[in-house]
This record gives sequence, structure tokens and C-alpha cells, in this order.
Amino acid sequence: MKILVLLLLVGVAKGMYYTNCELASVLQSAGMDGYAGVSLANWVCLAYSESSYNTQAIDYDSDGSTDYGIFQINDRWWCSNGQFPSYNGCGISCSELLTNNITADIACAKIIVDQQGISAWYGWQDKCEGQDVSQYIAGCDV
Repeated sequence: MKILVLLLLVGVAKGMYYTNCELASVLQSAGMDGYAGVSLANWVCLAYSESSYNTQAIDYDSDGSTDYGIFQINDRWWCSNGQFPSYNGCGISCSELLTNNITADIACAKIIVDQQGISAWYGWQDKCEGQDVSQYIAGCDV
């Protein structure tokens, strides 16, 4: 029993990894398909290129800032980690972007795309822009 509890805790500590279809369904339910002219397939491609669908992904940037969550939202501009000076354009704590509930991530991504467009994400520019991204939702019931 103790081993099972330990294994469950280790699994929780790693965060949730969505499948492409699970994420597509969540994003579609949140009104992301066509939001700001961005297709659902592009949103899923963006999440894959930025975090591999990991809700607790963290990346440390060369400028000293940090990216958080499934969309890799930066603490210099969009969230506050309480340590790094931030504009905090989404008005949230960065820790809110590291939960398995991606509601805050989606709300913040909408603010970012409204202000800067989908090209604000380098991962999208490098892996999705100008590509056939239909594969990211192929076979999904969305």
C-alpha cells in the first residue's frame, strides 16, 4: 500500500501530460477553435511545440525569465512568480499555470494572442507556422 501511495505521489509531482485529442477537446470546449483567427490545430501544435502537452513544464530562459505551463507563458510579461519583476499582463501568479486545470493558461493565452497574435510564441513560429498542422487533431472527435 505504501508503494502505491508513493507511486501516485510521484505521478502527481510530474504533472499531467495531455494527449493531443484530450487537449483539443478541452481547448474546443473553452472556445479556442477560431479564437483570434487561430485554428484549433494551431493551438494544439503550439502546446506541443512549447511543452509537449505538459501542464507543469518550466523552462528557464537566457534572459533570466521563466516560462510556465502548457503554453509556456513568460513571467517577465504575463504572470508573477513573486521574485522576478513582471508586467503581469494576465494578472495571475505563475503557479496558477502549473496545475492540471488549464483554465488560467487558456485565459492568459487569449490575452496574449489578443495583444500580440499567435506569433508571440517562438515554438509556434518554429514548428507550426506555415506547416500543415491538421495532424495535431487528426482522428480526434472535435
